[in-house]
Amino acid sequence: MSKNNKDKELDKMYKELLEARDSARAANKSEGNRLLSFFVGLLLLGGGLFMIFQNIEVTSSWGYSGSFFRIGGFGLPNGLIMLPIIIGIGMLFLMDKKIFGWVVLSIGIIIVLLSVMMTTHLHWIRSSAFTFIVMFGMTAAGGAMVLKEVFRKD
Repeated sequence: MSKNNKDKELDKMYKELLEARDSARAANKSEGNRLLSFFVGLLLLGGGLFMIFQNIEVTSSWGYSGSFFRIGGFGLPNGLIMLPIIIGIGMLFLMDKKIFGWVVLSIGIIIVLLSVMMTTHLHWIRSSAFTFIVMFGMTAAGGAMVLKEVFRKD
């Protein structure tokens, strides 16, 4: 092989190497932009949700209205709904098969959580239209940016 052919072959390999490097740089740049877009979207989504939750007031009437937890037409005093928890804890210490104690304890915890959640009230705090638009706009834009990057097909 002559020196001229070797030079042409080396030039051809060098050009292919440069093209591969440039395409890899372009891929890395677009990957970096995608990652930046994802995290900016995540920040917008988080900021918008934070602002929304800051404008919601949570109140509860648990323990009021005669201190009764109502199931249908039957009312239980709020202190009485703690009874399954106390019985469940006692069963854990007294019984050999602790599964029954765990079941009773779990049912008691579920009853207490349900009674609190059923008496919880959410109220929107008065806010300006600008604040409202910013909150929900940030949430929508951030959610869209995150979903766009998560479900992007390449």
